Amino acid sequence: MKQVFGVAPNGAPIDLYTLANPAGMRVQITNYGGIVTSLLVPDRKGRPGDVVLGFDRIDGYLKKHPYFGAICGRYANRIACGCFTLAGAEYTLARNDGHNHLHGGVLGFDKMVWKAAELAPMGGAALWLAYSSPAGDEGYPGKLDVVVTYTLADGKELRIDYLATTDAETVLNLTHHGYFNLADGGKSEVLGHEVTIEAARFLPVDAALIPTGELRDVRGTPMDFTRATSIGARIDAAHEQLVHGRGYDHTWVVNGAPGQLRLAARVFEPTSGRVMEVLTTEPGVQFYTGNFLDGTLTGKDGAVYRRRHGLCLECQHFPDSPNQPQFPSTVLKPGQRYTQTTVYRFSVA
Repeated sequence: MKQVFGVAPNGAPIDLYTLANPAGMRVQITNYGGIVTSLLVPDRKGRPGDVVLGFDRIDGYLKKHPYFGAICGRYANRIACGCFTLAGAEYTLARNDGHNHLHGGVLGFDKMVWKAAELAPMGGAALWLAYSSPAGDEGYPGKLDVVVTYTLADGKELRIDYLATTDAETVLNLTHHGYFNLADGGKSEVLGHEVTIEAARFLPVDAALIPTGELRDVRGTPMDFTRATSIGARIDAAHEQLVHGRGYDHTWVVNGAPGQLRLAARVFEPTSGRVMEVLTTEPGVQFYTGNFLDGTLTGKDGAVYRRRHGLCLECQHFPDSPNQPQFPSTVLKPGQRYTQTTVYRFSVA
């Protein structure tokens, strides 16, 4: 179902699409930034509740906000000093996070109006989104054509498929930046959520949250989520990495082979009984605990989004990969197809 949601700063119409399934799930997505504005999921008693942070109206998304529910690109996460070298040429990007480049720059994919079409695949409902990014957009080389498809399957899962091609060598790293709170959609802290991350290693960062280049073993550190652990159990430990991130704001190296859809993380919220499993084909998952939410934003149903009221599990390549050749490559060349898949699968326990 499609409805009018608002108007973009450039005058383009913004629409809101609703997908529903027989399992009691409903997702609403706008073609502005590909933002998931709401996601209703039943709890253990069968009562549906919204599990993502966001706004009731388009106005909130048109103002500055921390990428609630958006598609981030061209390069999700950080690039050090807002620059990189590719094929002997140096490219300069916007420095919109201190001295660094973050989530595609000042006008990234999260602020674009995408072409949209509703689809009806077997066993579900889907929304097709497409955007063409011109050469030089935010400083990146090459014209980039991107398609993102959200599918709400008849089972309890939201699937996101990405496809991109370019006419010149470029770098690319896309992700979905959803903020989840399985208890109440962001009215309370997520510290009681129990998290498992399928990763034996993580990426340490410096004080500016740029990876040092090391892939460090999680054993013996507060970064060890190989067994289910509540977020609040160690988040304020006197550990250098938690000090840098003001909590968790790091990439974990997902076990298994990149390119294969595999489990990256599991989240259990005890009061509602909701469980969310995150599957990905990407090398890493960024686990972020809403450390920079500060109570200045009021969201849906009057919820005030304070520190650690939401968590993100962003499936992606590693931050700063264009400047760290030992990391998996994020280079996309003409004739190649960038593809990746993320699945958010829900159940109760």
